[in-house]
Amino acid sequence: MSAETDDLPLAADFAPASRDDWRKLADGVLKGAPFEKLVGKTYDGLRIDPIYERARNAMTIPARTAGSPWQIMQRVDHPDAAIANAQALHDLENGATGLTIVFAGANGARGFGLPPTKEALARVLDGVYLDAGIGIEFEIGPQSRDMGQHLAELLAARKIPPSAVNVRFGLDPIGGGGVRGSSHGSWDSIAKVFGDKIAKLAKLGFRGPFAPADGRVIHDAGGSEAQELAYVLAVGVTYLRALEAAGIALDDARRMIYARLSADADQFLTMAKFRALRLLWARVEQSCELTSQPLFIAADTAWRMLTQRDPDVNMLRATIAAFSAGLGGANSINVLPHTLALGLPDAFARRVARNTQLVLLEESNLDKVSDPAAGSGGIETLTRQLCEAAWAQFQNIESAGGPFAALERNIIQTKVAAVRDARDVNIAKRKDVLTGASEFPNLHEKTPAVLDAKPVTALSPEEIVIRFDALAPIRLAAPFETLRDLSDRLLKTSGKRPAIFLANLGTAADFTARATFAKSFFETGGIEAIDTEGFSDPAALAAAFKSSGAALVCLCSSDKVYAVGAEAAARALHDAGAKHIYLAGRPGELEAALRTAGVGEFIFAGGDALAMLKTAYKRLG
Repeated sequence: MSAETDDLPLAADFAPASRDDWRKLADGVLKGAPFEKLVGKTYDGLRIDPIYERARNAMTIPARTAGSPWQIMQRVDHPDAAIANAQALHDLENGATGLTIVFAGANGARGFGLPPTKEALARVLDGVYLDAGIGIEFEIGPQSRDMGQHLAELLAARKIPPSAVNVRFGLDPIGGGGVRGSSHGSWDSIAKVFGDKIAKLAKLGFRGPFAPADGRVIHDAGGSEAQELAYVLAVGVTYLRALEAAGIALDDARRMIYARLSADADQFLTMAKFRALRLLWARVEQSCELTSQPLFIAADTAWRMLTQRDPDVNMLRATIAAFSAGLGGANSINVLPHTLALGLPDAFARRVARNTQLVLLEESNLDKVSDPAAGSGGIETLTRQLCEAAWAQFQNIESAGGPFAALERNIIQTKVAAVRDARDVNIAKRKDVLTGASEFPNLHEKTPAVLDAKPVTALSPEEIVIRFDALAPIRLAAPFETLRDLSDRLLKTSGKRPAIFLANLGTAADFTARATFAKSFFETGGIEAIDTEGFSDPAALAAAFKSSGAALVCLCSSDKVYAVGAEAAARALHDAGAKHIYLAGRPGELEAALRTAGVGEFIFAGGDALAMLKTAYKRLG
């Protein structure tokens, strides 16, 4: 919004609107409530206002040039190299423009991955035209760190010059140590090997980049956007120093480093995060007295947002994430297939992952404009706030001696854990909604097909010299899914799920809203809700409850009906043998009387649903 009159012919007949005009209307709707009620906060404490003015004179942030599509990457992670090869060839024939070769033990392997051998590498790339312009990215672990040399040997056998191959090598010792919570040596010893290895690959003719500053380490563990950016910046700077120490000129070293960020379903924060990283890295280059050049940023749709329940919703989450990363300037995007949390995705899930990006590029033309968010007041403000917050945290990591030292001292882990704990609280209270898992569950959904492949057995660890807290990946929906899994086991062993009887009072107009809330509340934990018609007679209600076979009951109606009928209904249900009685809604002044009548707990928006559901299972024995 702006107080100035814009040259908008379609709006010529409307009076100019100012922020003050909007504020008066907003205050009228708030009816005396504080304006701050409309202000949101990120997990970094950044303020999100409900409306912003246009950011005038904003400059575009250099990233991909307009009209340049990002690389459509597809995971290749089947433990059988022959099957993985067939998948890779099919992906390339059907729209993928790059392959992410995932080896067992890599940070993003998710329990699968190719054997870390040169034979597996040769097999998976059989028939792939490596010099045809496709992108290749390695995701490696400790046992597969020699894949660069193996690739060089493979190219020599095929008579392909390394300079003709567009490959990113994934050499990330700090990220690997952060996820595992251990290291096989001090950073000084690791840095020398790291620098020498990249120098040798560059001498062979590979263009790189070679080393990712991988923000997934923080994001997967539940960290915030500013924490992810600060970590990426700190790791990138540390790798720059290691390469310079290996005799590589700083101007060349910065081209050997790339970044990887997670993209999640928060559209505006994701766009702002990708934009912020480019500004932050440009500041690093400026500090190094280098002319700024666009950093290569790879994007992965977020692991932590994937759900095992109602996994089709993961398609929507991935679409928003890919959309946001693309508009934020990502150079490559890897969409995690929507069934990955359940196992190795089948051909359909892989096709959906590819086509998500193809539709965004070929039908929505998202690559045609460079930095389309430039000038958007909200996104420009978020970008600036993230830059300031991330730079401050980056300086703290530097003050601690760099990212490796900060990991050794558990400084990074402690801060990430604090954000993760805050997320856990909001997930438990369903303030952060996970559709299909913590809201709108479907107890009768069919589990989608995944490939019949067992997770790879953990590889033998190398000798560990240093231990610290691991930044272990999480999925936000896991606590609710654990309860759903328990419900499924009970259904399999006893033939029925745990159930709760919805004691609906009055007419449909009275009880529908809270009955719908109660059904969703309990079924997110796998406790099946037995819905009913409305009751006005406590004796009839008690008889219906007895015949249902349920042990738990939840009263559902309006405050008006509760005032005249909830106590009698609760007494009748208690006398009929209800093991525990819930009431949907806040009790207000009726709480003492309702508790005396037999109501044990009250369910309402903002309450700790997860804790209450866990307690319900204990009550059921």
